[in-house]
Order: sequence, then structure tokens, then C-alpha cells
Amino acid sequence: MECPEQESENHMIHETIQMRAEGSLPYARLITYIQEDSDVMAIRKRPLVLLCPGGGYSRTSDREAEPIALQFLARGYHAAVLRYSCAPAQYPTALLELAGAMALLRRRAEEWHIDEERIVVQGCSAGGHLAASLGMFWDEDFVAEGIGLGKEDHRLLRPDGMLLCYPVITAGEYAHRGSFECLLGEREAELAEKMSLEKQVSQKTPKTFIWHTFTDASVPVENSLLLVSALKKAGISTEFHMYPRGEHGLALANRLTQTSDGRALQEECSSWIDLADTWLSHLWEE
Repeated sequence: MECPEQESENHMIHETIQMRAEGSLPYARLITYIQEDSDVMAIRKRPLVLLCPGGGYSRTSDREAEPIALQFLARGYHAAVLRYSCAPAQYPTALLELAGAMALLRRRAEEWHIDEERIVVQGCSAGGHLAASLGMFWDEDFVAEGIGLGKEDHRLLRPDGMLLCYPVITAGEYAHRGSFECLLGEREAELAEKMSLEKQVSQKTPKTFIWHTFTDASVPVENSLLLVSALKKAGISTEFHMYPRGEHGLALANRLTQTSDGRALQEECSSWIDLADTWLSHLWEE
């Protein structure tokens, strides 16, 4: 009796890689969730979602890290989570770590079967501010130089899209002041203009998906509205969803990321990840 041809085994590439920039704290790391290539599957390369959990730049939230990464993994994407340096580390340390992570993923794209032209940066709350900061500043010399790259390497750092969940955006009237205090310290007044990301949108800003809730009492929805307005003015393709109810920090908004004290459950908001998946599937068609 003939035996069926044996399939080669494929495994998850689940690595933890230290990220280092000036001011990095010892815990700064990138965790990968990469589906290994298989010769029996039609898909040879996959897009990747690079996640930045929130936490007010004082920590990175467990609820906005692996649970969301695994949801993207289940939808056919590779994923990676950046546990970036938070206070007492200050700007631009986290941004440089994110830029370094983006460069690393593109350098290892062939090895990890990543579609290097489809790497999207995602962030929740303050992580949304970090993700959007890379979207605004990827071509500035201080970013490339801060991770040892030359000016000719700027393209390595550009996200191919931004996926922002109830993001911190503005340092102005509607600011989440605690995030900027942690990020900037004594330089808050000096850098407030630059860190108000609605003022940094340009023709080089990537296409964007944003969602927020009308009743967010911590990071007012005006943060997203200001950014959407700036993106529209600059002609940057944007999808925006505002849900009528929901507190801040919902993550997946379902029981998978419900807090231990019963908060952050808002089932009608849980559709955001399906909407984001649809947006991603059409992102490169235009």
C-alpha cells in the first residue's frame, strides 16, 4: 500500500527580540507571531500588522497586545507586538524603537515571508499616538539616524497604513494630559506643537483607519475628529467609525479583553476588527 506523501511541518515563528535605542528600558522588545511558510499552502507572503498597545505612555496594556495580535493572525496576517519603553523613558525613545521594529521586519521580510509592501502599524490610545507618530515622522532624518540608518533608508520606515483605535492625537484643548506628561516630561510645552499630530499630516502620511467612541471620557473623540479633518484636507484616504457608546480602552470590546472587574465590554463596538479587516483587504487596490 502506498503511503500518502508526507507534508513538511510548519511552525509559528514566535520570537522575542530586544529593541534598543537611546534611552530604551530593559524590557523594550518585539514579539513576533509569524505563520511559517508551507509548501502545501497557496499563500506565500502575508501582510503584517505591527501593534503598539496603549497605556498612557506609562505602561503597555496586556489587553491591547496579544489578544488583538491573535485576532489578526486568525484573519491571515502576520502580527508583531512592540512593548516599547514608557516613562521614565521619554520622546523620542519609543518612536525610535518602533522605527527599529519596522526596519527589522522589512529586512527579514524574505525570511519571514512578509509582504514588505504591506506592513501596517496599529495602535490603541497612547499606542495610537506612537503608531501615528511613525506615520507622520518616518521620513525625518532624526528617526533614521536614531536607529543607525542613512537618509536613503527612509523608505524602510514608512508604514503602508495606520490602524488607530481611540488614539491620543492632540496636545491641545482635547489632550489626554497624562500621556503627554509621561512622554515629554519637562519638555511638554516645548514639544506640544510637534506632538499634536493633527498638525503634522502631510502628503506622505499613510492611508488610515480610525475608530473611537462618542462617550470616551478619557481620550475625547475630538482627538480622532481633528485627525480625520486634517487627513481629509490633505487628501489622505481615511476610513473612520464613531460608535455612540463605549468607555475608553475597549480593546476588542468583547469578553476576550473584558477587564477583571467587568469593564470594557461593549459588544456593538466589537465589529471594529472586522471593519478593519475589510479595510485592509482593499487598502492596496486604489
